Amino acid sequence: MFSAQTYGGIGLFGLFLAAIGLAGVTAYAVAQRRKEIAIRTAVGARPLQILRLVLREGTALISAGTILGFLGAVAMAKILSALTSLFVDALKIGTADPLLLVGAPALLAAVAMLACYIPARKSTKIDPLKALREE
Repeated sequence: MFSAQTYGGIGLFGLFLAAIGLAGVTAYAVAQRRKEIAIRTAVGARPLQILRLVLREGTALISAGTILGFLGAVAMAKILSALTSLFVDALKIGTADPLLLVGAPALLAAVAMLACYIPARKSTKIDPLKALREE
C-alpha cells in the first residue's frame, strides 16, 4: 500500500513537472511570436482566433507526444515481457486494461491542454500598440 502511494506521488509530481515544462515552452513560443500576434490583433483578429492559433500548435505537440508515448509503452511492455517472465503476469493485466490504455493518455493530454491554454489565453491580451513599439 505504501509503495503504491509512493509511486502515485512520484507520478503526480512528474505530471506536474511536465505541465510546467509545456506551459513554459508554449509561453516562450508566444513571446517569440508576440509581434505576429499583435499584427493579427491590429488587423482585426478576434481573441478566439488568436487562442485557436496558439492552441493548434500545442495540440500538435500533444498529439504527437501521446501517439509516440503510447507506441513506446506498448513496445516496451512487449520487450520486457519477452525478456523476463517476472513481468509477464503484471503486463498481461496491464496491457489489456482499457482504463490504463485510454485513461492515462487522456489524462496526460487533458493536463497538457490546460498547460497550453494558460499561455494561449494570455496571448489574447497582448496590446498591439505596446508590442509593435518594442525594439
